[in-house]
Amino acid sequence: MSFEWNRIHKWEEEHQRRIAEDVQEYVLEFYGVEDIIDLTDTQLQAMMKFVEEELPENHIMIGGFYDLVNRWESEQ
Repeated sequence: MSFEWNRIHKWEEEHQRRIAEDVQEYVLEFYGVEDIIDLTDTQLQAMMKFVEEELPENHIMIGGFYDLVNRWESEQ
């Protein structure tokens, strides 16, 4: 019998959601703000500089950072 994992995408979605939540929690705490809308453009640029310069290209946390930026942009 060959191995299969039905609905593996559900597991992946759960992990992506948790990463996004963890990134948001850390960033908000780091900058001492209550909501992502309270982040400044300068803070977001500094955060993304970290992502681009310090994290490996396929780092698991990158998706969480991009999710945060996308939500910040949509609320502006």
